[in-house]
This record gives sequence, C-alpha cells and structure tokens, in this order.
Amino acid sequence: MTQVTDRGLLPAEHRALRELHAVAAQLGAHWSRLGRRLGGAPEAFLADGAATARELLGELEARVGGEFDLHGQPAAQGMGVGLGGARRVTDLLLERNQALRGALRELQHVTTLLAYAAALARARGDEALADWHQGWEGRLRGLEERGRNEVTAMAADPEAAVAPADDGPLGRAGQRVGIAMGTLGEAIDQSRVGRFARGRD
Repeated sequence: MTQVTDRGLLPAEHRALRELHAVAAQLGAHWSRLGRRLGGAPEAFLADGAATARELLGELEARVGGEFDLHGQPAAQGMGVGLGGARRVTDLLLERNQALRGALRELQHVTTLLAYAAALARARGDEALADWHQGWEGRLRGLEERGRNEVTAMAADPEAAVAPADDGPLGRAGQRVGIAMGTLGEAIDQSRVGRFARGRD
C-alpha cells in the first residue's frame, strides 16, 4: 500500500479531503445565492442544502482538521472561490430548470467525493473515518433525491421552467441566446444534413 503522509493520510486521501473542503464550501455559497434568485419551492430546498453543506464543512474541519492538521488550505479555498465565481456567471445565462439541474450536479460531485474518500480511508484501515464519510454520503443522497423531485416538479409549469434563472438583463440575454441555439438545433435536425446524420436520407 502507498505510504501515508506525515499527516497520517494517503496522498490521494489528502487531496480528496482538500477538494471536499473546496467543493462543499462552494456548494454552500452558490446554493444560498441561487435559492434567492429562483425563489419559490426551489429556494427552500437550496437553502436547506446550503445549510447542510455548512454543517458538513464544520464537521469536516472538526474531524479531519483537528486529527490530521488538515484545514481549509489557501489553495483549496482559492479553488472554491474560483468555482463559485464561474457559477455566478453561468447562472445568469441559464433557464430556471438548467440552473437547478446544474446545482444538483454540484451535489453529486460532493456525494461521489465522499464515497471515494470513504474507500480511501478504509484502504488505510481507518474504519471510523470511512463510516463518517459514508454517513454523510447517505445523508446527501437523500438531499439529492429531494432535488430531483424539485426539478421534475418544475415540469408542471413548462413556461416557468424555461424562464431565466436571473430576471436581470443578463438573464434575459441568456434566455434569448438559449432560444436562438434551440431554434438553430431544430433547423439543423430538420435539414438534409440532420436527416443524413440520423441515417434517414
């Protein structure tokens, strides 16, 4: 087995925990902001998710930060800030359903990372830490299921589902770009090129 670092972790585990800190921090900040933008039922879900991410961060800091002297390092914090800035920009160009589905992908990143970190801890023989990771993975999978329900509930009002995630000028411009791209895609699908690509010409 790979040797542990001077902090008692596998090198891969050390990197995974730093990434977990960054993406959980980014999720908490992004979901708080996105919830205020979307309003309605998604706002409550996203606010709960942001609070859960902050709780995960607090426990991660207490459990891993103290035991392994591994805290939110500047590089991890910078990664979280960078991810958060990118999400702020892209949300302005998305429809409501797209923004919420994108937020769910962030959550899936965290749950997958928790499963990976659990496997690494178990490979090192740290069953207690592996169980902690798995407990959080299970908890977030429940939140993920709730999020899927929120997304499918949007389909009850298709017009609202494709409204801009942000009702400012950039959000409206993003919606126009999306409509134009969709129209172009449909035109290509109906053209001879599209039919040929599908083997129908």
